[in-house]
Parts: sequence; C-alpha cells; structure tokens
Amino acid sequence: MTSLLDRKKTYFVLWRPPVALDPAAAPKLVIGQFQNGSPPTLAGQLTKAMTLSPLSTANDLWEVAAADCGLVDGQVYHYWFDVPNSDVYAGVTNQRLQVTDPAAYTVDWRLTSTVPAGNTTDTPSPAAVIRFANGILVPTDPAAVPRSFDAAPDAAMASLPTNNRLVIYELPTSWTKTGDPVDVDHVGVGTFQDVLALVLKEATSPNFPTIAVLGAGNSYLQNLGINALELLPPADTFADRSAWGYSTTNYFAPDFNLGQPSGQPAPTATTDFLNLVRGCHANGIRYFYDTVMAFSDHDPYRSANFLDFHVQFGAGDPEQDGRDGFGGDLWKYAYLTSAFDPVSGAAGQFYPGRQHMLTHMNWWMSFYHLDGYRMDSVNNVDNYDFVNEFRTGARKLWNTRWTNEGNPAGGADSRFLTIGEELSDPPVLLGFIDALWNEHFRNRVRNAIVGRNAEGQPSFEWSVREMIDCRNLGLFTDGSQAVNYIGSHDVGNTDGDGTNNDRLYNFLDRFGVALKDKPIKLAFVCLLTAVGIPMIFAGDEFADPMDVLPGSPGFDSSKQTDAINYDLVSTDPWRASVFEYVAQLVKVRTTSDALSVNDTQFIHIDFNNGKRVLAWQRGAAGQAPVVVVANFSDWGTDLSVAGAEYQVNNWPSIPAGGQWKEVTQNRLVPLQWAGREPIYPWEAKVYTLA
Repeated sequence: MTSLLDRKKTYFVLWRPPVALDPAAAPKLVIGQFQNGSPPTLAGQLTKAMTLSPLSTANDLWEVAAADCGLVDGQVYHYWFDVPNSDVYAGVTNQRLQVTDPAAYTVDWRLTSTVPAGNTTDTPSPAAVIRFANGILVPTDPAAVPRSFDAAPDAAMASLPTNNRLVIYELPTSWTKTGDPVDVDHVGVGTFQDVLALVLKEATSPNFPTIAVLGAGNSYLQNLGINALELLPPADTFADRSAWGYSTTNYFAPDFNLGQPSGQPAPTATTDFLNLVRGCHANGIRYFYDTVMAFSDHDPYRSANFLDFHVQFGAGDPEQDGRDGFGGDLWKYAYLTSAFDPVSGAAGQFYPGRQHMLTHMNWWMSFYHLDGYRMDSVNNVDNYDFVNEFRTGARKLWNTRWTNEGNPAGGADSRFLTIGEELSDPPVLLGFIDALWNEHFRNRVRNAIVGRNAEGQPSFEWSVREMIDCRNLGLFTDGSQAVNYIGSHDVGNTDGDGTNNDRLYNFLDRFGVALKDKPIKLAFVCLLTAVGIPMIFAGDEFADPMDVLPGSPGFDSSKQTDAINYDLVSTDPWRASVFEYVAQLVKVRTTSDALSVNDTQFIHIDFNNGKRVLAWQRGAAGQAPVVVVANFSDWGTDLSVAGAEYQVNNWPSIPAGGQWKEVTQNRLVPLQWAGREPIYPWEAKVYTLA
C-alpha cells in the first residue's frame, strides 16, 4: 500500500491540484448522497474547503478529514473535487470544475457534474463513491459492500500456473446475443458478471442468458483449458464499451458499464471485478490486467492539473515527439519537479505522471490481487525507465504477498509477468520489461498456413523455424519473454499489405480457402507447441467470423469492434469440432514438461516433390518428448496404395514399455507405426507418451 492510499482511509485527498498558495483557488470537497430521480441528484450536499496536508512539504497534497464532514456511519457517499480548470484546450479562464477524484476506487456515471457554459472540451465527470464505516473510508459500490480479499482469503498463490505453462485468453467484452450478429440490436456488452459465467460453472450470464456455453453448469474457459485470462482494459472509461475499450478515464476504478448488467439498477463494478479475480484463482486461472498508460480519455487530471500530467500538443513539449495519443491525452513521464511522492510519502524530486501510475498499480495489485500486467502501446509510453519502475514495483508487491502467504522462497518470480505490446520488438526493451508480444509469430503462422514464406524471409523452412522457436529471431532468449498469437484485438486490417490483421476465419476466406478447419487446426498446433507463451484471441478457438466487414457501419480499420458469437460453439458442428481440437492441444500445453522448456529440435524436413513437411521435437533430455509432424502443403500420402505410410527420419526412441499417443485424435499408436503414419494435406499430428 502507498502513502496516498493509506491517507485515503481517513481523509479525502487530492494530490497536485492546479493551485498556488491562494485560499480562493484552493480545492473543495463536494459531497452528499445519491438521490434517485430523472435525473439523479446529490442530496444533502456539503461543500468543504480542503487544506494543505501536514504530510506535504511541496504544497501539493490537499485534504479534508472524513471525521470533519459529518458523515453517518455505514452510509455511502458520492463526491467530487471542485478545482480551478487547468484544461489547456478549454478556451476559458477563471473557471472552476467539479472533477472525479483521480484516485477514486469506484465511480458512478449515473450522477455526473455540470460543465459550465462556454467550455467545449471538458465533459461531465462521474461522482466518486465511498462508504464511511467505523471511522474509515471504505471502497464500496453504491448499493453493495464488496467482499475484499482481506475479509475473505484468496486462493493460494502457489496453486496458480507458472509462466512457462501459461495459455492466455484475450477477451473483448463485445459479444452477440443471438446467431444474427450483423443486427446491431443483438450485440451487447459483456459485463464482469458475464465474464464470470465463462469461468465458473455455477455462474450465469445476466446479459446473454440464451447463450448455451454461458449457462449454469458449464464453464467455457475450464472446458477450453486456458489458465490465464486477459480481459481488454477493465479500468473505467468515458468511451462506449461496445467499442474496443482502450481509452481509460478513471484509472483506479473498475469500469462502470462492465459492472451494471441490463436491468440492474445500481452498478456493482468493484464487487463484480473482485468476484471475477476470485473465481479465476479458485480454478487455477491467473488474471492479467491490461493497462493503457500511454494516453487517457478525459481523465480527471485533464482538468485538475493538465500540464503536470499531460502533453499539450503543438506547444513544443519534447514528450510529444514520435508519440500518438489516438485522440486522447498523452501522459508525461519525463517531467521532474519538487513534489510529495504518493508512493513513498517522501518529499523530493519526482515525476508526477510516473508516481500517479505507480500508485494506481499499487492499488490494483493490493486490492484485486492481480497476477500480471499487459502494458498497452509501450512505444507511445516512450519511457523505458518508467516501464522498468512499473515492472519492478509490481513484482515487488507480488513477492511480498507471496512471502506473507508463507510460500517457499524462489517460487514467486515464476508466477508473475509484465508483458509489453511494442510490435517492433526492440531487443533493448527486454531489459526493462519481462516479455513482449511476438508479432513475428502471427506474421509467420498466417503465411505458413496458406503456403507462403513470411515477409522478408527467403525460405519457407526458416519461416517455420522462427515461428516454432522464437529464439531463432535473435530477440528472445527464453520462451517466457515471447507471447505468441495467431490473432489479437488489433483486428480490422484487410488491405493485403502484409499485416493481415483480420479474424483468422476471414483471413483464410480472403485467400480463397474453402475448407478452413484444416489450416485453423494447423495454426493452433503451431501456436501450442511453439517456444513462447501462447495467447488465444477469443473466438479464434472456434473459427468465429468477423461479421462487421469493410464498408459496414461500425467497422474500424485497426481495432476489434466485431462482437464474438459464442452461440456458434453449440450450434455449428464443425466449429464445435475446432473447439474440441484446440482444447485437446491446450491440455497438452499446460501439462507437458517438454513444452515448458525451450529445448527444440527439427528432426525432419522434406521439401521434395511439392511437399512442405517438417517435424519438430520438444523437450529436454530425460523428459517425455512431444513430437509434431506438420504438412504445410497440398501433398498427402496416397492411401490407394496398400500399406501406405510416410517415413519421418530421426524418430525419437522411448523407454521400454512406453506407448505413443496422437493427441489431436486421442488415439494410441502401435510402436511399429511410430514415425511411419500417413500424412494428409494441411494437417499436423502431435505425439506424446501415453
């Protein structure tokens, strides 16, 4: 926990508002209780002047004691901070705004502040929510008390998978309600409760009750076998959640919309997100927090102190150079000034932008028990020192909790990871972050399953070698440094310029592939037997098509906006078979010792007579090997010939009494046929020891 967060237990605290030592400009607390109505109002409103905190020697920490506000024990309160408006784009002067607490634990968009006339850039701010109980300001939902991990223990950290056995599931929250995803009326936002229905058998989906895989008694993600969940950014956003969601507004609060299913009168985002993480942990699933720290969308510091925290475009700020805010406000990470440090409580020279984000990391780690981070757009964060501070700070908190739980020394680091998205993969970045998205894998696997060399590659063989063993790229030295994927939320591009970022199904459609199940299954064999951490983009595991195509309303040329149609898993037999195929491979990936190490050998390469057949063996000496035979061509064994077979050279020997099993068909292989079975066009076989 940080000094600012400790202070917030008994004080309403605002760090670095845009005020000099002018009593007339000092911030104020505006607090009351939510009064339902049309529109809702703030009942019993109290405005209380804030004063400089004795903790601050830099005159930048303002507060008012909760005990001085006449609060009633057990009651929930909604509040804002009233501050001079510092938005450089507002076009007004001497104006005050009511803004959300920049460190609000919960926000309620049902009740928003008023923006004064003449201000055309600022937007209404949601009220922050807090409960006063036994003299303490307690994180809360407006109508429910969250069951925190302090009150109810979490699952044991040692029960969670290590980094070298992860399979990550990347999940947007835009899903379809029926089998007609083109009809916008049938598209909705999946809330935290709906996501929990993917995890827990006993949970049901409030927004999608008709989707079979989300019903009670079923756990879609347990059936698939993944052991890590990465939900697209769960922090609160000003933007519509039916879109892609990478525009954070309130960094300390779970998203309001994701906490209010259809028909539920009051939001329960804090409770629901806690329950989601708790449900994941109870089933051996790690939760990775997707955080957007390069830019924000109308966050409170836009008004509460723009120039300390954000880059003013076109004003000559060197932190603008080479960065893209995608329509939002870039965060400053190189502005050093005299300040109170919200992390340590010390006074000195600090970077406000960094310390704000480090405080936000402390909160999510401590209150929600996260198991890793995915850092969006590292190139637009553009500050490797901060990236390293974030990574090391999060790991330190994880290690402290590991020790406090009484776990043995040495096991903590293998169960925590900070992953960066920087698609150019600069090798130096791995000195500042644990792992990177491996865009090279996506490029190579997509080309391989349509029979092409990867861009810039002189040979098909080397394309496959780099795909299966990321160390051949010259960027990674260990599989835990590379997150491999066939597709991701960065879908939409279909212009054939080499990026090919559309859904896997649509990618194959554009290449004229009629029977798509074979190359899709082949792609997943590559993903789940390659060196690196496999990540599955939700829907690809059952060949979900992208229905919102170029020219359609709502199409985004670069990001995920198309809704996932989970109905297809239970209504389309061939897609159900793809799902079962992938689930078999996921089980092998998460349990095989051979796939948990880097060791990889290519034992067979055959490019004769139009063939592109490669076989690779995974596993170190003494481990039960995994052997893959993959055919990336139209050639297949002629089954009209009696005793037809395909001979794989250098087939590994096994211990006496051992038995090979071909995983994808779940069948035992007689020893005399090991390495001699027929092969078929665009298919792969995966062998383990039974």
